[in-house]
Amino acid sequence: MELQLQELDYWAIGIYILLMAGIGLSFGWFIKDVGAYFKGNGTIPWVMATVTNFMGLFSTFVFVAYAGIAYEYGLVSVTVFWSTVPACIIGSLWLGGRWRRTGCVTPIEYLEQRYSFSVREIMTWVGLLVRLLDNMVRLYAIGVFITVVTPLSLEWAIIISGIIVTLFNIIGGIWTVTIMSTVQFVILILITCVLLPVSLHEVGGIGGLYQQIPEKMTWFNGPKGAFFWLAIYYVMTMIKYNENWTFIQKFFCVKDEKAAKKMGVLTGILFLVFTPIFLIPAVASSLIVPELENPEMSYISVAIRLLPAGIMGIMFSSMFAATMSSLNAEYNVMSSVFTKDVYQRLFNMEAAEKRLLVVARWSTLVIGALITVGAIYIEGFGGAFEANKLFTGIFCIPIGIPLVLGIVSRKPNAKAAIITISAGIVVGIVLNALPEVDWEMATLIELIVCLVLYYLPVYGQMDMKDKVKVDELFNALNVNIDSTKVPSISSQYVKALMILLLVSLVVSGGLFIGMSIPNLHSMGGDLSLCAGILSLLLAVALCVVYKLKIKK
Repeated sequence: MELQLQELDYWAIGIYILLMAGIGLSFGWFIKDVGAYFKGNGTIPWVMATVTNFMGLFSTFVFVAYAGIAYEYGLVSVTVFWSTVPACIIGSLWLGGRWRRTGCVTPIEYLEQRYSFSVREIMTWVGLLVRLLDNMVRLYAIGVFITVVTPLSLEWAIIISGIIVTLFNIIGGIWTVTIMSTVQFVILILITCVLLPVSLHEVGGIGGLYQQIPEKMTWFNGPKGAFFWLAIYYVMTMIKYNENWTFIQKFFCVKDEKAAKKMGVLTGILFLVFTPIFLIPAVASSLIVPELENPEMSYISVAIRLLPAGIMGIMFSSMFAATMSSLNAEYNVMSSVFTKDVYQRLFNMEAAEKRLLVVARWSTLVIGALITVGAIYIEGFGGAFEANKLFTGIFCIPIGIPLVLGIVSRKPNAKAAIITISAGIVVGIVLNALPEVDWEMATLIELIVCLVLYYLPVYGQMDMKDKVKVDELFNALNVNIDSTKVPSISSQYVKALMILLLVSLVVSGGLFIGMSIPNLHSMGGDLSLCAGILSLLLAVALCVVYKLKIKK
């Protein structure tokens, strides 16, 4: 089977890259300090923060790793990925307001007041390592995706992708991430909604799936559908998402606690609604392309089999966009931690804002280079899903418990946090190295060990100085943000924001319509035309709403 992009596809990809470059360069001019670069000075609208959060919490990893599960086992892939729903909703309702009240720029910043300087530094370096590993998996996933439809080798696909993502992030910071994610969200949703009916039509609809592969049309098929496996995976996802620096950063970006909670809840709802839309084509792919050797290539294979030239280019762009949004958000928050928690805290406490901004951009470059090089070696860990599961199981539980529970529990002290992190990682490495201990049991044991160590009442009482600091922190966390101190977005930003969004939606709509014209009277072409019209209508609706708001 020949799977290659056509000339029209490359035109679509080129237009998309120019659109993203325009967004990055435009908002790069607005970034004057690290507060704007990393958290938008708390002025990101909560709906846009939701979209950025949603796009930042998944990537092409979904269309590679989870699509591989869908190809082999069917709808259980949806059940597994729905672990994100309670993680986002419960986490935001429980923690969102408290994170916003910290007033921090980075997720690590509060740890010095909560525990000690040592805990802050340990969490900084271990956390950076975890985020590097996690993002190597994401970049590897887009590399796999690219190799299916281009002549590029995996190594070159990863290197080129890494360079593009890094450069975009250096230019503009969190506002660029936000605008790009919003545009990419629209393109991704539209194109996946094109592929869903096309793939279902190819196999005779949902009824055809039930008739031909009934065993795959259950929610609990295969080893990943076992209750114990799912229970552990859901708990692990709950911890992983709520200690995720990108997720926490979005609470800092919005104006107040209510906006923070709404952002997290809506993110969970988006995962609930769109997960089946993303993964059902991969379920159908087991009938459309049954000869695949690598199940992780199922989504891109069915897309290039069914979508016409040009429209496949949009699909490719949207898949790349998913990873770029995710990695942009990750690079931004990792750079913020390095700049504020390493450089400023350790080397230059009096650094000027311009100096910190330079450090932020250079650290983004270094982070991007490390992730790009490391991603080349992920294949040796058994593929995207297995590598992600392994790294999460070993590291995220030990660092997640002190980070997340520290904001709600007063009693555990610095010793408890340090012992939990160090002993938990050792236990995770040892258990995952033993072939006779399966992943579920290893993760459960590690979780129990970490919780016991964290709450074990044998570390002695906090000294009075530490107790005063912790009491001050919790007093602040229990008081709502003063409404007079809630930041507001300037009219200049709003105008620039709307212009960029409108131009982006018009260009996106034109891209869909333009690529549909050579393919009209095919299902993919007709649906692409509809997607383009919807994008243009959305631009008109936004313009009308903005005009009405100005008049008020």
